This record gives sequence, structure tokens and C-alpha cells, in this order.
Amino acid sequence: MLSVNDVALQFGKRVLFDEVNLKFVKGNCYGVIGANGAGKSTFMKILSGEIESTRGTIEITPGERMAVLSQNHFAFDPYPVMDTVIMGHRRLYDIMREKNAIYDNPHATEAESLRAAELEGEFGEMNGWMAESDAAELLSNLGVDESLHYKLVKDLDGSDRVKVLLAQALFGAPDILLMDEPTNDLDAETTDWLCNFLADYQNIVIVVSHDRHFLDMVCTHVVDVDFGKIRMFTGNYTFWYETSQLLSRQMADKNKKTEQKRQEMMDFIARFSANASKSRQATSRKKALEKLNLEEMQISMRRYPYIAFKPERDPGDVILEVENLSKKNEAGEYLFQNLYLRFNKGEKIAVLSRNAQAVTALFNILAGEDTAYEGSFQYGQTISPQYLPNDNSAYFSGDQDMNLIEWLRQFSKEKDESFIRGFLGRMLFGGEEVFKRSGVLSGGEKVRCMMSKIMLANPNFLILDEPTNHLDLESITALNNGMEEFTGNIIFTSHDYQILDSVANRIIEITPNGLIDQYMTYGEYLHSDKVLNMKARMYEDALMA
Repeated sequence: MLSVNDVALQFGKRVLFDEVNLKFVKGNCYGVIGANGAGKSTFMKILSGEIESTRGTIEITPGERMAVLSQNHFAFDPYPVMDTVIMGHRRLYDIMREKNAIYDNPHATEAESLRAAELEGEFGEMNGWMAESDAAELLSNLGVDESLHYKLVKDLDGSDRVKVLLAQALFGAPDILLMDEPTNDLDAETTDWLCNFLADYQNIVIVVSHDRHFLDMVCTHVVDVDFGKIRMFTGNYTFWYETSQLLSRQMADKNKKTEQKRQEMMDFIARFSANASKSRQATSRKKALEKLNLEEMQISMRRYPYIAFKPERDPGDVILEVENLSKKNEAGEYLFQNLYLRFNKGEKIAVLSRNAQAVTALFNILAGEDTAYEGSFQYGQTISPQYLPNDNSAYFSGDQDMNLIEWLRQFSKEKDESFIRGFLGRMLFGGEEVFKRSGVLSGGEKVRCMMSKIMLANPNFLILDEPTNHLDLESITALNNGMEEFTGNIIFTSHDYQILDSVANRIIEITPNGLIDQYMTYGEYLHSDKVLNMKARMYEDALMA
């Protein structure tokens, strides 16, 4: 068990959180959520002992081992991959090194030989003889090829480095597992494996993530860092979100009697539990919900931005036609070649690729920001596109460095300050925040400003390149809802499973040997045998070439 007792953290006059009292027990997975800057990662560092709290204590059951997912991707560069993974169980690794050093020393003393025998006993109790095979299994499950297992970490690419550090955290089944954004830089297949692994994990897992699908798949509880308080709730993220929305609606409806509201809540919980029971991952979550005390549920203080894309005009029959489109990178290699694409009304296309540069290049062309390409494309006469680029720095630098009222006014037909202030307020820029200089905005604030710019244009066609980057869960949820409700066309890419699965009705994947183009949801695409065979053929042909 991990106990947090009356913990507080204060920097100068700023109190990040106060009077935190929580208990984390085995068999549960706790998802830590909160707005950007609320203190999620700081709280995790207090739990791990990396940061000392201003007041209070962190207590761990004696004898239990804690593992922390490393955030330093270069810390283990000098070490072989296999050693790096086994280092996840530090005592086991130290024993292994010490006894091997004794065995390798031809002049070892009798005392050292006796020491080696003692170490062998402890090593055996830790199941040390299986360490390498266990580490290799973890690495293979995470998608790290066997040929890389004995290479130095510094020789791996960024994606494989992340997987090695993840294997290190998971190695040896720690009693307490702390992970901050474990799905960053993971492909869909590896994320799916991690979801299944953690869903079956019998010890304590505490995880910070902006990935709502991941939180829904693994979490039995939500730990909410909000307005200086940290509170724990039963259920996964979707349950927490929908509950808070229901409670807010109930509070607004003053005419409903208390008993009526209680019955409504109980019906909601029963319905959610029934849905959860359909998933293997959700068994423990269902049990937790059945024991839920209604009195423990509270209205969330979260604020959600208003994101709604409302087309000024309906699109005609012709949306977008792309013919024989090709694009080379700076080295003269084709990112894609001879691409044909025709949009139909109501289509929301998710574009996937193992090469993110290819997707961004396509979007830059369609947005008119890149003219160095082969082939052609043509929008219908009624189509008014708007683009959210992955890199928006050009919109906030140089001549664009102005206060937010001035910045947004340049994109608005309505120039009145009260109108601009109202629009910014919907995006959570209230009071004096509207006088912030655009050049000092955080990544999430810049994306919200870009969303405002797009909404002011009332487009009927959206081009969105990783729109969830830098956003907190509240903004991601609002964006998800806005994309679902949008009546125009969308072409987008994202690493957010839930947005991909709930928005896209057509999936396109750019491979080295052409397009895979399927009319299905993202979840169906990931698990389609037909698609898996097509991908294997497309990428295998590229490797052979």
C-alpha cells in the first residue's frame, strides 16, 4: 500500500496543493488527471521521493518495491539494452554485477567466494536466473526487435528508446508502478499491448496520461488534481467525465427532487457498469462501481473551452479531388507518389503513416502552404478550408507578437472588442489574460488561439495536423465533441485513439507503396485481418526494395 498523509507543497506564496490524504491499494490502477500546470507530474515526483513535500509524509508498506518510468531518454545511453531493462530491479541488477565480478576475478579470496555464494542465494530467491529471458520477453512484447536487445541504448531510435525505458519500469513486477505519459511515442499496437498488460496487473499502478482511451482501458480510479486539491474518484476517465456532467445538469435543474436525482444517478451507474462488463479489461472497474458510494461523487470544478465549428454554407457535390499528387523530401526521396483521393460529402478522413513527415507534407499542400509538388488538387467552388498546422510558430512570432485581442481581431470580420473578448472567454482567456502577448503563450494556449481563428472563419472543410498536441484533457474532450458534431468534411491525423475512433469514418494510410483506403472506424481498421495483410504486403515490399 502507498499512503499520502496530509501532504502539501508550496513554492513561495503559491500553494500547489494542500491537505492531500490518499491511499493507493493493490489491484487498482489510478489515473492522475488535471489541467496543464496543475501539478500532476510534481505530485508523481513527490510519490517517488524525487521532490520533498513542504508538509506531510509518503508511506510505503515495508518490503514493497517502487518503479518509476524514466523521463530522461538519454540517461542509459552507455548501457546495453538488456542491462538497462534489468536495472529496473536495482537490487537484482547490483547482485548480478557483484557476483559476476567475483567469478571473473581469478584471484578472488575465500571471503569473496563465500560472498558470491550468499549472493547466489538471494539471486535465486529473486528468480534472477530468469531475468534475461523475462527482459527479452518484455522487449519483444513492446515491439523491440531481438536484434536490438544487446545493442547500446544510444544506438536505438527515439521510439525504441521509449520502449526500452517502459520495459525497465515494468521489469520484475514492481509493487508500485509510477508512469508519467507512458503512451507518448508509442504506436497503436504497443499501446494496445500495454493496456492489456496493465489491466491484468495485480499491483498498484499510478499513471499520468492525456490519452483518454488508455485511461478508460486501464483505470479503476481517477485522481483529480484541481484548484489546489487532489481528490480520488471511483471509475475510469469517461465515467468521471460523464458523472461530473450529469451532476452539473442536476444542479442546474432545481426543480428535480433529491430522490429523483439519486435514482437518475443510480440508473446511470448501473448502465455504465453493464457496458464496462463487456470488456475484459473492465472487470475490476465494474466491481469498483458496484461498491460506489453516491455521496463520494462531487461536481467537478473543471472548465471546458467552447469548441464548435459552424459552417457558413453547406458544401456542394464536389468537395476535394486529388490527382496524381507526389511530394519529395529535401533528400529527393518521395514521401508519397501518385496519390489519388476523392472526398465525398460528410466524410471525415483520418490519415495515418509511419512517416509523420509524409502526412504533414500532404496537409501543407492541401492548405496551400507548399507549392513544390507534382500532380494537382482542386476544391469544389463551395468549399472553404481552414488549416491547423502541427507547427504554428509562424502565427505567434515577429509581427504576430501582439496581445490576444489584437491577435484574434485580425482574423475576425467583427472588430468590436467586446465580441473578441467574448470569443476569447469561450476559450478560457478571461479577465486580464486577453492582454497576454501572443509570443509568450504556452503550447496549449497557442492551439486554443488557433482554434478560435478557425471557428471565426466558419469553414466547411477542416485540415487538422495533430490537433490534440499540447492540449489538456478538458480541451481534448471539447475538441473531440466539436469534431464529432461538425457537419462539414475533415481530413486529420492524431495519436489520440478516441478522436480517431469516434470521428473518422474513413481511414487512409500512406505507405511506401501507395495508399490503404478503407471505409471503417479506426478500431475496426486496427483489428481488421484484411488491413493487416495489406499493411504487411505494402511495408514488406518496401523493405525488400
